[in-house]
Amino acid sequence: MTATANDASTFEAPGLDWRRQIRFSAIGALSCAFIALAGMPVGLDRRSIVYPVLSLGYLSLFWVPFVLASLAGSQVVLEGMGERERDTRDLAAGALVGLGSALGLVGLMILVKNFNLRDPLVNWSPQLLELLSFNRSTTLGMLLWVVLGTTLGLLGGAMHVVPAMVRAKILTVVLSVLIVSVLQTFLTDLLEGFRLEVFTDFIYYKRGGLEILGALLVAVLAIAIPLLVAGRIKGLRARVQKMPPDERSRVNLVLLGVGAALLLVLPFFLGKIANELLANVGLFVLLALGLNIVVGLAGILDLGYVAFFAVGGYTTAVLTSPNSPGFSPELPWPVALIVVVVLTGLVGLFIGAPVIRMRGDYLAIVTLGFGEIIRLLFLSDWLSGWFGGAQGITNIPGVDVGIGTVKGTDPRSVFLLVLVFCGIAIYVSWRLEHSRLGRAWMAIREDEDVAEAMGVNTTSTKLMAFVVGAVLASFSGAIFSAKVGSIFPTSFIMLVSIIILVVVIVGGMGNIAGVIVGAVVLIGVLGGPKQPGLLQELGQFKLLIYGALLVWMMLKRPEGLVPNVRRSRELHQEEFLQDAWLKGEIDEEDPS
Repeated sequence: MTATANDASTFEAPGLDWRRQIRFSAIGALSCAFIALAGMPVGLDRRSIVYPVLSLGYLSLFWVPFVLASLAGSQVVLEGMGERERDTRDLAAGALVGLGSALGLVGLMILVKNFNLRDPLVNWSPQLLELLSFNRSTTLGMLLWVVLGTTLGLLGGAMHVVPAMVRAKILTVVLSVLIVSVLQTFLTDLLEGFRLEVFTDFIYYKRGGLEILGALLVAVLAIAIPLLVAGRIKGLRARVQKMPPDERSRVNLVLLGVGAALLLVLPFFLGKIANELLANVGLFVLLALGLNIVVGLAGILDLGYVAFFAVGGYTTAVLTSPNSPGFSPELPWPVALIVVVVLTGLVGLFIGAPVIRMRGDYLAIVTLGFGEIIRLLFLSDWLSGWFGGAQGITNIPGVDVGIGTVKGTDPRSVFLLVLVFCGIAIYVSWRLEHSRLGRAWMAIREDEDVAEAMGVNTTSTKLMAFVVGAVLASFSGAIFSAKVGSIFPTSFIMLVSIIILVVVIVGGMGNIAGVIVGAVVLIGVLGGPKQPGLLQELGQFKLLIYGALLVWMMLKRPEGLVPNVRRSRELHQEEFLQDAWLKGEIDEEDPS
């Protein structure tokens, strides 16, 4: 075995695969043409990233040659394998991919100019041709795309040639400029709260996007701040890692407390728009934490999770609203919440019991059916005497917390209420994950047959996952109904379940921090099914972006943005075993 491991270290790295570059060139051409025909360049051109140099519409095309050229030149280096030498061939390969991507747009421009296919393709229009031509002649526009595509591809290929430190700085600058531009609404509100309007007036253009000088300032800060702070952060991290476990836990608790205090203070420095955005993100964090228990921990693919959200919202409306058509006790919100939790838990048992022995696709289809059944029951004329049918239930009062009333007209108070329940949900999720029940959930997720053979009662354990997930979703439904003041069946469409599942997958299944990051990134930027995000211009392309992001995550990073360690090992078990074999840590002849 030792000889095998030694031989593995002498493997030669493969050369540059030009067929791969040609394949990525074709993918780039098709991607650029598809994005253009989807209407993204024209629809997003109104939103500037750096005024007047770069708009979001052009950015939707510019990233394709750069990213694909970088991906085409990447190489997976396994343990014991050598990486091929990087040279000018990588630059040529990147330029080839960029040129191929640009030729896709050139071909589209020729077709748009000479043929009229607007009947089947609604975005096949003179406006598209004018934008692709940079408001100049078509011939000049084609030449510009060839130059731009080749240059961007060349830069993408250069990412593999330049030193790692330079590559990291370039990516940091690009991402910093993009993030600061996207966060304009949030940062403007925040800095106005600190009386720093002068800074935002300097870096931002009034109609959206960074000024050129503002972008340069952000780029300088993106390089300077890490140089000043990175060494101290690494030193503090090293000191914390050297601490005994008890002291390290105390430090983590202090940091958690400081973060919670900052979140409690933050709303008082933000305006209504930013607080409304944070409240929407918090509601989806609550929903995602519940689904994370069902999908992320227990491994139960539930596509009808919106049913529990609907039950929580409608139960709160019936118990608190004076306009409830059939039964109107007008209970205080805290009392109604107790009934909501109990009733939603029973609904979780009712839905979970028939499907608990199903697995895989069958389980997903049946839960999807139950989710639609619940929505249609609330919509039906049969139960309209109780739930109002299509007219829903209106005049739902806010949440009386003694010192005031939490309602939708005051987004700050709504966010603070959501933050309290998010804290409860995070604590419950954390304790359950590290409990006997949490370990049983993870055992079922990894291998249900083995878990049952080891004595885990899979039926009751999976039912508990349904119940806990339903209760956390009911919190969100109860707050949502009080926030909006009215509730309708159209608020609980199947798309809500899909988007919550995307949040959990993109953030990192089985990881509480990953779920929060997924909700902040997706809901905060793109928005929910009917809730706007920071980039409201992406509203009509929201589902397209969600779908493309989900496909990419499943192919390239199935563990999510902030992965759970155990989940990562499950998904990459073959790679771990292969690396261990090449290192000589395991012997294929040894049964253990």
